Amino acid sequence: MASELGSMSVKLSQMDINGDWKISAPNLQKNLAILSPDQIELAKMLLETGQSNLFEHWPEPGVDDEKKRNFFDQVTRLNASYPGGLASYIQTARELLADSKAGKNPFDGFTPSVPSGENLTFGDGNFVKFEEAGIREVRNAAFVLVAGGLGERLGYNGIKLALPSVSTTGTCFLQHYIESILALQDASCRLVQGKYQTQIPFVIMTSDDTHARTLELLESNAYFGMKPTQVKLLKQEKVACLNDNDAKLAVDPYNKYRIQTKPHGHGDVHSLLYSSGLLNLWHDAGLKWVLFFQDTNGLLFKAIPAALGVSSTKQYQVNSLAVPRKAKEAIGGITKLTHADGRTMVINVEYNQLDPLLRATGYGDGDVNCETGYSPFPGNINQLILELGPYIKELTKTGGAIKEFVNPKYKDSSKTSFKSSTRLECMMQDYPKTLLPSARVGFTAMDAWLAYAPVKNNPEDAAKVPKGNPYHSATSGEMAIYRANSLILRKAGVQIDDPVLQVFNGQEVEVWPRITWEPKWAVTFSEMRRKVGGNCSISQKSTMIIKGRHVFLEDLSLDGALVINSVEDAEVKVGGSVQNKGWILEHVDHKDTSVPEEVRTRGFRINKVEQLEMNYSEPGKFCFNP
Repeated sequence: MASELGSMSVKLSQMDINGDWKISAPNLQKNLAILSPDQIELAKMLLETGQSNLFEHWPEPGVDDEKKRNFFDQVTRLNASYPGGLASYIQTARELLADSKAGKNPFDGFTPSVPSGENLTFGDGNFVKFEEAGIREVRNAAFVLVAGGLGERLGYNGIKLALPSVSTTGTCFLQHYIESILALQDASCRLVQGKYQTQIPFVIMTSDDTHARTLELLESNAYFGMKPTQVKLLKQEKVACLNDNDAKLAVDPYNKYRIQTKPHGHGDVHSLLYSSGLLNLWHDAGLKWVLFFQDTNGLLFKAIPAALGVSSTKQYQVNSLAVPRKAKEAIGGITKLTHADGRTMVINVEYNQLDPLLRATGYGDGDVNCETGYSPFPGNINQLILELGPYIKELTKTGGAIKEFVNPKYKDSSKTSFKSSTRLECMMQDYPKTLLPSARVGFTAMDAWLAYAPVKNNPEDAAKVPKGNPYHSATSGEMAIYRANSLILRKAGVQIDDPVLQVFNGQEVEVWPRITWEPKWAVTFSEMRRKVGGNCSISQKSTMIIKGRHVFLEDLSLDGALVINSVEDAEVKVGGSVQNKGWILEHVDHKDTSVPEEVRTRGFRINKVEQLEMNYSEPGKFCFNP
């Protein structure tokens, strides 16, 4: 031990002379003897990148030594989790902070134009064609869910994936997503008669905030019917916060032996997939596509088959799902950018950047609606479909790193100091920024009622949204699902009563019949249309829940609540007149803490006054026609 200390003291004296540690970080220099060689190398890197401030409050050796070593454990994690390490992070931060202070326009030299893509109309021949193509391809796909956030912004203290997507069944978002993937998997199997990828891989990107609770939700529910081997959780790390324009790392205000950290953004999903080795495993298994989606959009899987069909048919390397957007609406626009030097890229441009960019490049009116009543730039909903082969090649070049940005909040116009620490951020949808102009990048646009109803705003914030704009709350998200299901059934020939307007949590919403079905009942429009026949009608006050694969509606007249439960091998035909008092929506005050959070966030509960429940627990053919 004595000889080891002697050898270390020689090393330290050399470092002291060569690096001048005593001058730049005297408190660290005093503590070098308690650090391992690896920790000393990290300390050297921090000093070389101008981070001596991290050690200003370190006491003499013998005081808090374990906490000092724990500090370097954190530095090790931060260094390992960022492509290129902390030195690269700090260098990038300095460059971006300098650009921010100078007011540099990231789109300087670029001219925007509308990119090429596919605009689909639900239910027509073109839509059905792409949907079938997508079902064929889904056996060659992997799904990636970005789920690093809690539901605190919603007024919900759990993870967002555990929030019920609808009140009628209580099905949480994670269950809905898994059941949708399994239904796609089964549909692809049936369409190609067994020649398919038997288990579609499913990756969930978690964070320190959500990882344990996501795993618990999966395990306590037997993975909602998915094989555990299909599911992989990848946890993203946070990144270091920055104190000033020199990219000095911020000390945690609650612990002087920790660097303050904040989330880096969902763009980390690309580096995590790259470093995990999963992409090459999928490629070796013959997969062709990776589909990315986010945690609280209950409509998304109604759009995925057709969008995947577009990717396959048009051979898009990058396909962004999009919806029509009103000019200046607070949603990014999919835009083709052409630089003066000939470079091009097709990316999402945030709404607050698109209008000034258009005005600065010859479009005097900026972002305005065209003859369709919408902006010609489709709205980005952050759901991506990437072709796996080119994706791997690109990440091999970049190491999975995504173009970052920084958004410091300055104290004043001098831009010399921040109101609070900032950090670098990256977004999943910025992946195309590094692609060559030859890359095939496009979009698939569908009506918002079919594809987009995120749940992200709490009741107070949602109630402040100007009338006519989407609330994006738990209230509007649930009502959007009922609306979509009603409109889909209408398209299939079912007579559905018009909705009524009601106000919940200060939000005026359309209340359609509360219709839901398990994804396995009908994962495509064509499949659902085959299961509906005759003259069916459903009144506005009605609730209908279909749980089972082989349920057929024929000449059904529903005015009340109907629940159908059937096992896999039961074939059930339901018709005739069903009339009862039904299920009633009752108002709930979102400030009433005696009510569960998931109910308060919606502003209503369901009173199950009366219903007809039909249970078929044995195989066979059954017919219900009272």
